[in-house]
Amino acid sequence: MKLIDAYSYLKMTAARGSKLGLERVKELSDLLGRPQNSLKVIHIAGTNGKGSVSAMLCAVLDAAGYKTGCFCSPALTDIRDSFLINGEVISEEDFCALIEKVSSKAEQMEDRPTQFEIIAVSAYTYFKDKSCDIAVIECGMGGDLDATNIVDEPLLSVITNVAPDHTAFLGSTVEEIAYHKAGIIKKGRPVVFGGDNDKALEVIEKRAAELDAPLSIADHSALKVLYQDIGKTVLEYKKHGELTLSLTGAYQAKNAAAALEAIDILKDIGGDISEEIIAEGFLNVRHRGRFEVLLNEPLTVFDGAHNPDGMRETVKSIENLFDTQVIVLMGVMADKEYDLYPAMLKGCTYRLFAVRPENERSLDPKMLAQVFSKDDISSAAYEDTALALSDAKALAKQKKLPLMIIGSLYMYKEISTLIKKT
Repeated sequence: MKLIDAYSYLKMTAARGSKLGLERVKELSDLLGRPQNSLKVIHIAGTNGKGSVSAMLCAVLDAAGYKTGCFCSPALTDIRDSFLINGEVISEEDFCALIEKVSSKAEQMEDRPTQFEIIAVSAYTYFKDKSCDIAVIECGMGGDLDATNIVDEPLLSVITNVAPDHTAFLGSTVEEIAYHKAGIIKKGRPVVFGGDNDKALEVIEKRAAELDAPLSIADHSALKVLYQDIGKTVLEYKKHGELTLSLTGAYQAKNAAAALEAIDILKDIGGDISEEIIAEGFLNVRHRGRFEVLLNEPLTVFDGAHNPDGMRETVKSIENLFDTQVIVLMGVMADKEYDLYPAMLKGCTYRLFAVRPENERSLDPKMLAQVFSKDDISSAAYEDTALALSDAKALAKQKKLPLMIIGSLYMYKEISTLIKKT
């Protein structure tokens, strides 16, 4: 199979849409020898923060000398981005061989699997074939019915936080959503909760007790943020000394607390991870698309705040880091609660540039601009993202203001490509 064939096959499977249930993914896994059960898996669910916590854990495990696989979604620039070993993207040769191997089994099935189901099983297969010591696996959505949730005995599970998102699939209340996230908890296996919602915690505590799963809860009262600037967060947490995290964002300190709880569990069950290794990992962690500086002149920052909870945290970051308003370029999905965003951003937005992300679920930029205009925020809609970026940068330079690119991660590929051309 050539690269173009692998991409074409996955594009074809995308037409199968999204289907609930684990029947197909379990069958596909069975056909491939259940690769997930040959791995030591850290399974991560949560409304926001999955990617950041995964990145922190992988950076620390890498620094400790483990061969670490990481499966993350959505892919930012290429579907191969979802398959990482020690930070390195899967090679074209390995990717082609992997998709050929998995597709040969998938297409034998009567009820053929969806694209995400194929990708999830491919990740487990790749990490097993490459003899990874540990695999850090992010859920795509929810937990109990997510295609990644086929591991019988994970090393540990992490639920970063719980907030309303994907309500059409997961329910309209925090309790309903927490129930789905808690579906990754397995009998007798440790679990970390990094959120601060009491209703969610109640659901997670109940599920952990039912399964005799030891539960660790991130203690945000024990978390101290000593300093924060673009590209750096200095913090302390519990017994851990001062740590410099090479990520910015008001939300990253809480993500760090969840990651440190998970690291402490790994140490307790025999992981060879010193405080020096933790410090090295935190200093070296990289995570694209989360308060990432794409350009210095004008200061241009991309933050994938794609739901109300994420947007609130992004606004906090803007207010903490800048003593001025910002130019905002935004694109969102039509199924998100985007009508809540103007109230959050009103105080810090000088002007909004609305664009359309490259996804079939994206919102018409005119509709987004109208929502902001109704809240008396100066707004303009663009069908041409390149033109919107050019105009936004020009205004940022003229007014000497930062440019924040906020919203769907599906914008990242186009925006980062355009930035590189400047």
